[in-house]
Amino acid sequence: MHAKFGRLAPMPEFHALVPAAGFGARMGHELPKQYLDLAGRPMIWHALTTLCASPQIRTVFVVLAPDDEYFARYDWSHCGGKLEPLYCGGATRAESVANGLLASELEPDDWVLVHDAARPCLTQHLLTRMIAELRDDPVGGILAVPVADTLKRADAQQRIAHTEPREGLWQAQTPQMFRAGLLAEALARSVTVTDEASAIEAMGLQPKLVASDSSNFKVTYPQDIELAELLLQKRT
Repeated sequence: MHAKFGRLAPMPEFHALVPAAGFGARMGHELPKQYLDLAGRPMIWHALTTLCASPQIRTVFVVLAPDDEYFARYDWSHCGGKLEPLYCGGATRAESVANGLLASELEPDDWVLVHDAARPCLTQHLLTRMIAELRDDPVGGILAVPVADTLKRADAQQRIAHTEPREGLWQAQTPQMFRAGLLAEALARSVTVTDEASAIEAMGLQPKLVASDSSNFKVTYPQDIELAELLLQKRT
């Protein structure tokens, strides 16, 4: 913190950004995946509710497709005014996040936690741990879990070519937490990445891995819905 014109520079704030402009074709449903029913609510409701409930997060930006017709149908009053929809989603995740950062007009030093709309089982415990471990980090980082399963690499005939050593391998999750200015610059340089950490890595930086757990999984296939519902019902 430094003095400027006799005043102290403001402390960086924490914001969340949820890209939700995609469709999720692998679910095999006509409704966009983020709006599928999960424990009596649209899937995205669970992630947004958890983020808005964090006392450390000031704003939760949700980046929607420009023609999204579903989001406004739901009652979001329980989010306490923290939720801000941005109808500027792009064709890819990276484009949606970049557009959201631009539209949000955050300070470059503010922290942004980018979270998947399809990870409905995020907990306050994981959020608190992540912010505590990264708030003073020079780069930022992500939630992740060490790879536990044996990994096989396939050949063109879908036969095992060889076994990949799993030592030191982690499975990336979200949120992924970086400074708004740094992340915007990284995404401008790397438009084809599938997560924010990859864009930061392409700049020669090393994000920190914050230990998560397997319950914070991404709903990708129809069978994942049942598992997510069981986890959410157990917590309730």
